[in-house]
Amino acid sequence: MADVQSGGGDSVPKRRLGLAIVGLLAGLLVGLLGAFVQAMRYIWDSPWGYVVIPWGALLALLVLVLTVRGAAWLAMTRWSGWAAFLGWLAMTIVLSSESPGGSVALSGGGRQLFYLIGGVVIATATATIPVPLRRRAVNPAPAQ
Repeated sequence: MADVQSGGGDSVPKRRLGLAIVGLLAGLLVGLLGAFVQAMRYIWDSPWGYVVIPWGALLALLVLVLTVRGAAWLAMTRWSGWAAFLGWLAMTIVLSSESPGGSVALSGGGRQLFYLIGGVVIATATATIPVPLRRRAVNPAPAQ
């Protein structure tokens, strides 16, 4: 009985732990890229004045949501989605702080605050959504 439990039962938690680490690394990458992409914008000279469209921040937030949700679906657990969010948050905090040279990747402007606050709100909401359960194939009983 102990051999059966140790053989098959350990593979699922190890797989989920590995996928959570992959989610964490994906979150770190999205945080790194998003810190620089969020500054992209389009300035439209309309008849009413200038309109600034922060397409970089919108794109970075969309990729963040897809990463968090994809990590949760891949591992079939919300923990992997939370790991991706924590990776994004850690990288965002690191890039928001001042480097020894004095430069900052994320400053305190309106677009940056939209990216930071919007990212935290949207990613936590996305990580909280339950993962749908997989349906197991039911083997019909053989005809007697």
